[in-house]
Amino acid sequence: MSDYKDKDELTKTEDTSSDHKKDDSHKEYEDICYVCRRPESKAGKMIHLPINNICVCADCMQKSFDTMNNSGMSDMMNMNNINFQDLMNFGMPMMGGPDMMPKSQKLKKKKPKEEAQPVFDIKKIPAPHVIKAQLDDYVIGQEYAKKVMSVAVYNHYKRVATNTMDDIEIEKSNMLMIGPTGCGKTYLVRTLAKLLDVPLAITDATTLTEAGYIGDDVESVVSKLLAAADNDVEKAERGIIFIDEIDKIAKKKNTTSRDVSGESVQQGLLKLLEGSDIEVPVGASSKNAMVPMTTVSTRNILFICGGAFPDLENIIKERLTQQSSIGFIADLKDKYDNDKNLISKVTIDDLRTFGMIPEFIGRLPVIFTLQGLSEDMLVKILKEPKNAILKQYQKLLALDEVDLQFSDDALTAIAAKAMEKKTGARALRSIIEEFMLDIMYEIPKDDNIGRVTITREYIENTGGPVIEMRGALPVTKNS
Repeated sequence: MSDYKDKDELTKTEDTSSDHKKDDSHKEYEDICYVCRRPESKAGKMIHLPINNICVCADCMQKSFDTMNNSGMSDMMNMNNINFQDLMNFGMPMMGGPDMMPKSQKLKKKKPKEEAQPVFDIKKIPAPHVIKAQLDDYVIGQEYAKKVMSVAVYNHYKRVATNTMDDIEIEKSNMLMIGPTGCGKTYLVRTLAKLLDVPLAITDATTLTEAGYIGDDVESVVSKLLAAADNDVEKAERGIIFIDEIDKIAKKKNTTSRDVSGESVQQGLLKLLEGSDIEVPVGASSKNAMVPMTTVSTRNILFICGGAFPDLENIIKERLTQQSSIGFIADLKDKYDNDKNLISKVTIDDLRTFGMIPEFIGRLPVIFTLQGLSEDMLVKILKEPKNAILKQYQKLLALDEVDLQFSDDALTAIAAKAMEKKTGARALRSIIEEFMLDIMYEIPKDDNIGRVTITREYIENTGGPVIEMRGALPVTKNS
């Protein structure tokens, strides 16, 4: 058997093989080297072996033959009673080739430049007022936040569409959302990504640690976005990454140990926020996994960070009261105690005092706050959005041909219970689920039930829902 001398001979041999003269331009996914796990976009043309449809790059094949030559394996190859293919089968684990590879680890091919379509048509990017109008259909209140997000998103994707047509480079419109838990931060981002039809990755900052320590490193957020884009790199590079609980990576105060989950994570996120080429695993969150690797540019990825920042109000209050503490114009200590919009007075200095490093804040130029939800807003959230919670339950019962209604007093009672839990809109679903359990369990038993009305008495455990039978007068069922 003849030895391979260099990569050119390997590639030439592969190209001239009669078994592989197929035009693979139609293939949707890239070939992956079985040994080094690099895709063909990085490793070059692959050599297809008749062993479980395995692909090997020229580099790894050359190294394999060099190793065999140096270790005396070439003498063994000259033995007539040994079949080379059998030896290869023996040496290779039976993991299978590309056909047996999970779809989550397959990488979609990039389109040739001549076939590549513009990422965004600048004329088709919805204007800020259009984006806000669409958000209004799903999100109640938070008018200022919706306006800020609409403008920032519009400017960001204009930046992506123009792709620096001249010497004036537009900076990224990364955002920082500050608001109490349950006020709609995550829901706003989800709705925005759905309206724009771009991939979205949501991650929790509490799981992130400095590379090399237990937990996810910062680059894992890009891996999640790639997975959300169905391993399409071009699609992922115009997506949105939402990092929630960003306040949990503030610098730790009064600590003598290495801050691997605080300041170090902020430092690690800097290159992602600004824009850089990141090598990420395909189909896994760890680079140590035996999965293909690819390069994703974060230059056009929109980063949105959100957090409750629970102690930030005290920092703002302290700053405001220190402005003049002596004399007739001194601010009263309790002046801001009842200010519900105190969080809206936040400044960059306040965020630095909280524990966010200046470099990190500087890469989030769009900073805005969300208001805590009032009882009236919770009532509106229950019934007004397109996919409101009440509409979802009404649809469920409509499938059983039962009309579900809620009295206004019942909605007020539900909102009051949600306010007591202090978890924002998240509490609404759990409260309604609790009271709807028995109803959804009993209704399928009786085909004569035509309408169910949830009353305030039922919510307050002093009565029951109103049950109306088909063709009969309303009857009150005591709980």
